[in-house]
Amino acid sequence: MCRTGSSAIDHGIVHGYGRGMIKLTVSYPKGDDVTFDHDYYKNSHVPMCVDAFSPAKVELERGVDGPSVASVSFYFESSDAMKAAMSSPKMGDIMGDVANYTNAAPSMQVSEIVD
Repeated sequence: MCRTGSSAIDHGIVHGYGRGMIKLTVSYPKGDDVTFDHDYYKNSHVPMCVDAFSPAKVELERGVDGPSVASVSFYFESSDAMKAAMSSPKMGDIMGDVANYTNAAPSMQVSEIVD
């Protein structure tokens, strides 16, 4: 779900934003060999993330047509709030849980919501 490593957060790219809400979207690509347990994701993994991150809003999607089997978007009031969420001591548990619902490597997109 939420892999950190070398990301926009780590490189300080997000720090320039301040006025708009920040959205972190994690998407899982479709593929012939991809497995994905939507029920586990919805009922266990995403609630685990919500508990750790305390986002302002969450949107969960099941891919119907397009490149992703599923995605989730977490909205944060600021880049500092998102950075704090990604530094949660629960990240180890979150990362360890990924294998319980998919074998796909997720991609992450950080966006600023513009009015």
